[in-house]
Formats: sequence, C-alpha cells, structure tokens
Amino acid sequence: MKFDKSNAKKWFKMGPRAMFGQFMLDIAKKNKDLIVLSADLGRSSGLARFKSEFPDQYLSVGISEQNLIGVAAGLANEGHKVFVTSFAPFLSMRASEQIRMNLGYMKHNVNLVALGSGLSMGFLGNSHFGLEDIAIMRTIPNMNITCPADCAELGKVLNDYALNNRGPSYIRLTGVPGSDFLYEENYKYNFGKIKRLFKGKDLLILSYGSILGQIKLSIRKIKIKYNLDIEVINVSTIKPIDNDLEKIIKNYKKILVIEEHTAIGGLGSIVSELIAKNSLETNLSIISLSDKFGPTGKYEYLLKIHGLDEKSITKKVLKLLKKK
Repeated sequence: MKFDKSNAKKWFKMGPRAMFGQFMLDIAKKNKDLIVLSADLGRSSGLARFKSEFPDQYLSVGISEQNLIGVAAGLANEGHKVFVTSFAPFLSMRASEQIRMNLGYMKHNVNLVALGSGLSMGFLGNSHFGLEDIAIMRTIPNMNITCPADCAELGKVLNDYALNNRGPSYIRLTGVPGSDFLYEENYKYNFGKIKRLFKGKDLLILSYGSILGQIKLSIRKIKIKYNLDIEVINVSTIKPIDNDLEKIIKNYKKILVIEEHTAIGGLGSIVSELIAKNSLETNLSIISLSDKFGPTGKYEYLLKIHGLDEKSITKKVLKLLKKK
C-alpha cells in the first residue's frame, strides 16, 4: 500500500482494526508462509476478506485464547510468520501464562495484535478495556511492545518491523475510526526509536498511540495562542525503551506523560524509573487512566472523563506552565 496523504485520510476513517486486516491482505500476497490466527474474532479484526482470499493462511481456534497461543507457538516453531489477534485483555490477561512460557521463554516469532486497547471498546466496558496490558507484557522477558500512533504507523510496524522480527512482540492498537492521524506522508520507521513531533524547550510531553492525535490538536493551538515551546515525542516502542529518551529527559525540568493506560506499569512508570535511576530533580506529571473500574460509553466521552481529550490536555499543559 502507498503511504501518502490521500491514503492517510482514508485509513483514519476506517480505523486501526479494519486497516490491520487491509495491511494483512497486502502482506499475504507476498508472503506464503504468513499465517494469521484469531480466537473467533476474524470479523472484529478486519479479517473477513483475508479469510475469504487466503483460507489456507487463516485459522480461527474459537474462544480459547490459551490454546491460541500454543497453536501460534507451534506454527512459529515450524518456520511460519505468525500474527495472532484478539482483544487486549483476552491476550494479555487470559493467556498470560502461555505467552510467558511459549513465547517469552521460547522466543518464538509470534506477533500479538491487541485489538481495542485502552478505552476504544467503548460500550463493551471493562471486560473489553485494555487498561493494564502494557504493565503485564513489560514483565515478560524477550517481549517487545509497540503502540502505533495511527494507521500509517501501524502499516509501518507490520511491514517494516513485525514481518521480519525475531522473537515475540505485542502490538497495541488504540483509537477508533475517525481518530486524528499524525502521519500524512511516507517516512522512515525505526523500531525502538523515539520520534519528535514538536520541538520545544519549555515542557517535554511523552506519549504513544492514538491519543497523540488529541495532543497534536492541543499543542498546535497552544503554540499559536501562547507562543510556547513544547517538545512532543512519540514513544511508540515501549519495550525496549530507546536509550535516547534517557538522555533527553535530563534536559527538562518539567515532563508530562500522557497515556491511555493505567498509571501503574505504563510509560509514566518507565519515565519515573529513569528519573530515579539518574537522580534527576524533575517535575513529572502523568495523565492516565485511574486505578479503578470506570463507566462505559462513547470513546470520546471516556477520553473526556479521564482527562485525555484535547481540552483537558490543553488545560493541564497551561497549568504546568502557569498560563491562564
């Protein structure tokens, strides 16, 4: 697929789950050893057309996520390029022991694609919200974790990293159709490296996933109205964390981490660990999901009540910089 402004607009309308299926279709045409597995969520994964066009490269194991991981590990052991899809909590929690041993310990080349991470499952509620998945996956040795900012970056992750990666990976999909996108033109993607979105010296904002779209809208308005220099970095690779991040945080007295994940074990925790490691006198603020089960509702509503919408982010940034 061509990475350009026209496609970026089309992709953001379709959303990450539908585009995952489209990218897999394109990849399968050139990779006969590719196999995609699902736990009775083919249509929810955007894989209906994939199943029809590549029936020998698609397998649904039914609602049995633990078995799903065992099958995936076996196929990877036989030399296949394996992608596994399910909702984030079903993968990271229900099948965590199998992931730990069959993938982490055995180092099998399996890409776990976590659908509907964060709050994006909306009305399906807490049983389907992926609130703690990064914290869990971070503890598994040999597990890489990435969370694309938009559909363009998802395409880059799948094509430029996951397809040829050695070892297990957890690819976290956030956002819904219509979530704001960042990348309109083709660019070089480097797994494991942070990417600067805005350059500035007054405040450092670190984030990942589709919430960066809300941050983009907020910072553009703040820069115009208040002429503030705010650095915004996309930390799409959460494990392993880029060594350059440790160097960058040393240059800022004020850091704001914004993430669609619980405050425990996510990027905020990673940055806290780096600050403690280097004995830095840094004012660290974190906007994240609360350590409690919350209400259900439309995605936009859920972002707002958790302080993750554009207006709430703007208010927090101005408060940190003491602007009214």
